Amino acid sequence: MTATLLATKRVEKPWGRHKLYPGFPDPAPGGEPIGEVWFQSPHPDEPEMLIKYLFTSEKLSVQDHPSDEEAQKRGLPRGKDECWLILDAQPDSTIAIGPKQPMTADELRASALDGSIEDKLDWKKVKAGDFYYSHSGVIHAIGAGLTLIEVQQNSDTTYRLYDYGRPRELHLDDGIAVAELTPYVAPPRPGEVAPGRTILVEGPKFVLERWTGGERTVRLPEGKPGWLVPVRGHGVVGGVAWRAGECVMLTGEEILYASNDADLLFAYTGTKRIDA
Repeated sequence: MTATLLATKRVEKPWGRHKLYPGFPDPAPGGEPIGEVWFQSPHPDEPEMLIKYLFTSEKLSVQDHPSDEEAQKRGLPRGKDECWLILDAQPDSTIAIGPKQPMTADELRASALDGSIEDKLDWKKVKAGDFYYSHSGVIHAIGAGLTLIEVQQNSDTTYRLYDYGRPRELHLDDGIAVAELTPYVAPPRPGEVAPGRTILVEGPKFVLERWTGGERTVRLPEGKPGWLVPVRGHGVVGGVAWRAGECVMLTGEEILYASNDADLLFAYTGTKRIDA
């Protein structure tokens, strides 16, 4: 197995924060707010997946993302399915995911232009431990006061539909063309499939598992990388030490040693879980 501790890229965002999350250094006094921390492989354009932490002080734009098919029509390598594990939330924190009622493309355009789209979305109160999967086309907006881990296809293509009056470009034509105009329906989750092994996402673009601590053997098919994302705890894999707030890219087979208190995410591409 090859184990690589991934480098981090800190991304400034207008909705970011000056006070981040334990394990992440705050921006320098007077610096721009940090909204995202990306984990980058040595060849960041190559992997099919991307892992991020998000830190929000304001609502993110109302947006959606293209599917693989829609992205490739536009000359892009892939679309963007994504999911979020909430690590910390203020009491009034919310995430909007899908419209409350079915709408037409014309209604979506009009509501994006006049701002009424905010009231047409299904804003869900969220708390630490909540999990959402947002497939391509879903209209969504991550709210303020959140720290979360985002696991996604490696695409930064975002179609901004509404931005609360911020002076940023909107992408109404593309965003409406790819939008899912019906209320969001969460995909089924397989749940716990073995002691200490829970499947949060099983396809169609990637698999996301959640593991408890202890020792386990990780086996990946040839040519398929995996991303180990420690939510809590510390350990070693392939001779690489890791701790919460980091990310390790793995290939091949190796024994993972994790502290007993560890809470781990493990992501890889594909439609089905790998046999343990």
